[in-house]
Amino acid sequence: MNTRITVLALIALITVSCNQEKNIEFSPESFTEKELSICKNSKCPEITINYVEVFGDDEVSKKINKKIKNFIFSSLLMGEDSIPSAKTIQEAATNFIEAYNADKAQFPDMAGDYFAEISVNEIYNSPKHICFEMRQYLFTGGAHGYGTTSFLNLDPKTGDELTSKELFKSNKELVAFAENKFRLQQNIAKNQSINDTGFWFENEKFYLPESVGFTRDSLIFIYNQYDIASYADGPIELKIAMKEAAPFLSID
Repeated sequence: MNTRITVLALIALITVSCNQEKNIEFSPESFTEKELSICKNSKCPEITINYVEVFGDDEVSKKINKKIKNFIFSSLLMGEDSIPSAKTIQEAATNFIEAYNADKAQFPDMAGDYFAEISVNEIYNSPKHICFEMRQYLFTGGAHGYGTTSFLNLDPKTGDELTSKELFKSNKELVAFAENKFRLQQNIAKNQSINDTGFWFENEKFYLPESVGFTRDSLIFIYNQYDIASYADGPIELKIAMKEAAPFLSID
């Protein structure tokens, strides 16, 4: 009798645990300046935002959505503030438009209208790891616009960002392997300085960008414009096939 009660209690406990562990889901969302009342009767800078919203486990979803929204808010931030005060995408977009209107009023001959293109896409998803690709491209005056690509790697069970130590076994060994790949890609011989072909690596020492992306097939490193080369050189991408990268990974 006691054995039966124990078994039933164990089954109940497992059932409750399974029910508590909710899977998160992704929903594609979009926003443009046309949704704002401020743009109904006046011309506004073009703003195009495509992103994902996370649903499921309330606590985890809230954490992830906050990180995604903060990226969008920061991308639209104008002026000297380094920390966005906006609480919604609509508010962040309105602030961007108001900054443009103020600049246009001060400099009526300003060439070109401001615009912003922002995207957040889920590019890898497993039970232990989610990777988001985050892109932004803005024109806010000057000779040209400026864009960046970064990645956000998260633990889907907690919503917390995965550290380099949680992702890789040995950063030193990975950097050495990646340098060989980079030199082959850029036609830089082993006995040449890493900057001989015009790169800007500090102290002529190769290093990887802080942000790394994951897909099913590849490990992706992107040096944005001005990171290691001029604007004209554009973003520089280094891809390592996942089969080759696997020995360096701490996570599946």
